[in-house]
Amino acid sequence: MSFYLHKFPLLSRSGVLQRMISEYQPPVDGVGGGMCTLQLDDIPGGAKAFELAAKFCYDVKIELNALNVVCLRCAAEYLRMTDDYAEGNLITQAESFLADVLANWKDSIKALETCEGVLPTAEDLHLVSRCITALASKACASDAAAPLLARNASVAAAAADKDALWNGIRTGDTASSAAASAMDWWYEDVSFLSLPMFKRLIQAMEAKGMRAESIAGAIMFYAGRFLPGLKRNTSFSNALASYGADGGGGGGMSSRNVTPRAASVSAPSEGDQRYFLEEIVALLPTKKGVASTRFLLGMLRTAMLLHASPLCRENLERRIGAQLEDASLDDLLVPNLGYHVETLYDIDCVQRILDYFMSSTDGIGTGYTSPALAEDGGGAGAGSLGVPQGGTPSTALSPITMVAKLMDGYLAEVAPDTNLKLPKFQALAAVVPDYARPVDDGIYRAIDIYLKSHPWLSESEREQLCRLMNCQKLSLEACTHAAQNERLPLRVVVQVLFFEQLRLRTSIAGWFFVSENAAGGDGARPHPGGAIVPKGGAAAAVAASAQAEVDSDAEDDALPEGKETITDVKERVSELEKECKSMKQEIRRLGKPPRRPWGLLTRKCGFGAKVQQAQPAMSGK
Repeated sequence: MSFYLHKFPLLSRSGVLQRMISEYQPPVDGVGGGMCTLQLDDIPGGAKAFELAAKFCYDVKIELNALNVVCLRCAAEYLRMTDDYAEGNLITQAESFLADVLANWKDSIKALETCEGVLPTAEDLHLVSRCITALASKACASDAAAPLLARNASVAAAAADKDALWNGIRTGDTASSAAASAMDWWYEDVSFLSLPMFKRLIQAMEAKGMRAESIAGAIMFYAGRFLPGLKRNTSFSNALASYGADGGGGGGMSSRNVTPRAASVSAPSEGDQRYFLEEIVALLPTKKGVASTRFLLGMLRTAMLLHASPLCRENLERRIGAQLEDASLDDLLVPNLGYHVETLYDIDCVQRILDYFMSSTDGIGTGYTSPALAEDGGGAGAGSLGVPQGGTPSTALSPITMVAKLMDGYLAEVAPDTNLKLPKFQALAAVVPDYARPVDDGIYRAIDIYLKSHPWLSESEREQLCRLMNCQKLSLEACTHAAQNERLPLRVVVQVLFFEQLRLRTSIAGWFFVSENAAGGDGARPHPGGAIVPKGGAAAAVAASAQAEVDSDAEDDALPEGKETITDVKERVSELEKECKSMKQEIRRLGKPPRRPWGLLTRKCGFGAKVQQAQPAMSGK
C-alpha cells in the first residue's frame, strides 16, 4: 500500500522517519519528480498500523480500542515515536490507553489475541506477559470467591422454605447457578486463544494458586472446542469434514500455533491435532478427579485415532485407572484401532486400565480396598453361606465394588465377540477379586453369553471358565436360570442346586429356631434328634421378622395357625429330601460316583459338618 504524505509532520513525530528522510538519496535518472520514496516492509501491524500512526502525525483524531492498541503500540515503537520528538507522542498515548484496556477482562482478551500478529515485538515490549498477568489475576480472584459463594448459596437454600419465594422463584437454583457461573464464566473467552497463549495463561493461573478443578474445567472446554473427535461415534475423517475443509493445514498456519478460531476456516492436519492432544494431556492437573472420566476416555479414543505417542496414551490410561469407579460402560467400550485388529473392542487397553486401578493403594477413594472395607462399603449383608440378603444404594458402594459391577457389564458386552479368546476373557475377569462382588449375577451373565457365543469350547474349558463365579453368591433368579442352563457343565449345575438347597435348609432351620423359642421361651431349645441350630447367619436375618409375626399372632391367640405353618414347612423339607435323593440317583445313572464327589464337594466348600449336624434335626420331622 502506498501513502503520499508530507515530510514535515512525519519528521516532527518519528525518529526513524527523520533518519530515513535525512539519509535518502534520490535516484540518478531523476525518476520520481523529486519525491522521497521510503520502503517500510517490516513495520509491525502492517499498513493499517502505519496509517493510524500517520494520522496521528497529522494531528488527526484516531480511535483507539482493544483491537488496535497493541499493533499501534508496536508500530510506534518501531517508528520511535517517543516524547523526545514531541510531547505526548504516540507511545505515551498508547501506553495510557493500554492501562485502561488491561483493567477490563473482555478488552484484555482482545488485546492478547491481537498480540499474535505482532508477536516478536509484543514479546519484546512485554505486552503478552502484561495481558496474561491481568487475565490470570482477574480469573484467580473470581475463583477464590467461588467456594465462598457456593457455601453461601447452600446455606441460603437450606434456610429457605423449600427454596421458593412467595412468587414461586426458586432461590436455591439461582444461588447454585450463580456459584457455577463464578467458576466457568471465563472458559469460553480463553478457548479462542492459540495453544501457546492458552498454555501460558493456564500456567500463570496455576502459579497464582487457582484451584485445579477450575483449571481442568477450562482445559476440557478448550479441548472440546478444538478436537471434534472427543464426541462419541466421530471418526477422524468425519471430524475433518465437519470443518468444511479438505483436511490440509492450509493458510500457512504453523503446526505450533493452531487456534480453534482458525480451525473453523481451515481444518488442521492430523499431525496438528496429534500435537495439540499431547500438549493438552500434559497440561492437565495431576490431581485425581478434577477431569471427568468421560473426558479422559474420549481423549484416549482420540489419541488412538490420531496414533498419539505411547507416553501420552499411558498417561491417560493411568488417569482413568485412578478414577475408574466413575466411568460408564458406554465410554469404556473403546474400539480396537490397532494395526492388528483381533477383537471389536480394545480389551488390552481396558486390562491395563483395570490393572492401574487395582495398583492404586492410597485409600478407598482411589481403587484397591481391603476385603473388610469392601464389605463395609458394599453394605450388602450376607448370610452364613455368603449369599447377599439385600441390595444397597450405589452411593454406599466402595470404589472396588462399583468397578466390579462395571467390569461385569463390560465382560457381558464383549463376550459375544467370537474372536475373543478364552484366556483373555479369563484374565480380565480374574483381576477383580471375589470379595468385590456382593452378588455374582453379573459375572454369571457374562459367562453365559460367552458360552452361547463360543459353543465349540470343550467340557474342561467350560468348567475352567465357570470357576470365575461363586455359586454361593448367585441370587434366586440366577440359580433358577443356572439349574436349567444346558450350556453349563453338569458339575456346576450340581453345585448350584446343592448350595441352593443348603441355603433353604439354613433358612428353614432359622424358622424352626424362632418358632420353638416363641412356643417355649427365649432360650435356645434342642430339636428332636439332639442337634441345636445356631442363631446366626441367614437364620438371624429371618428371625427378626419372624419374631414380630409370632408376637403379633400371640396377642391374637393365633398359635394353632402357627403350628399348621410349621407342619407345612416340615412337609416342604421332606419334599426337598426326596428331590435330593432323585438327583443323586440321576448322577449315579450318568456314571458319576455318588458318594466321593458329593463328600469332596461338601468338604471343599466347608459345609460338611454343618450338613451332618443339621440332618438329624430336620429329617423325619
